[in-house]
Amino acid sequence: MNDVLTLPAGPLAEASLRLAQESESAPIAGHSVRSFLFARLVARREGSVTDAAYDEDLLFAACVLHDLGLGSRAAGRARFEVEGADLAAAVLTEHGVAAADVGRVWEAIALHSSLGIADRCGLLTSLTHRGVFTDAGRFADVDADSLREVYAAYPRPADNRFLQDAIVAHAARSTAAAPPYSVAAELLRQRG
Repeated sequence: MNDVLTLPAGPLAEASLRLAQESESAPIAGHSVRSFLFARLVARREGSVTDAAYDEDLLFAACVLHDLGLGSRAAGRARFEVEGADLAAAVLTEHGVAAADVGRVWEAIALHSSLGIADRCGLLTSLTHRGVFTDAGRFADVDADSLREVYAAYPRPADNRFLQDAIVAHAARSTAAAPPYSVAAELLRQRG
């Protein structure tokens, strides 16, 4: 198996991936895996993998769990980023992850959609954000050959509205799920 496409192993990684695949739609779970692969490629390109703050297991958890708030376990009582961060924190805590690291993953997930903020936070938050938005086509931090390789292994659906549709569906559950000026509120407004 190609090193670029190798996913972390171990109980936390396996539980994270299983939860994403069981509670999210297949397109969103695929987006989550691609987000990790792109985040790791960005880290390698920048040399961040040798940084003391780099932890591939936490990066995998943050990326793979970043859209739990759009899955079946989210109640729709808060914006999807926060609801997902809370669900992910519970998984990490159950697997004995240190509280400080649970907090880092929580922050990475809660801020993953915050353009102009996430990239100014710690390495984990920044890499998660850039991995997510690389898959969304916003950043060009990954070379074309690597992009093709990831998309060949984990194809992106032809209809790229799957994330927007899921965010709008979550936002429609309650006013707390779409607070003013959030991504969810804006997408809901555009569809209204």
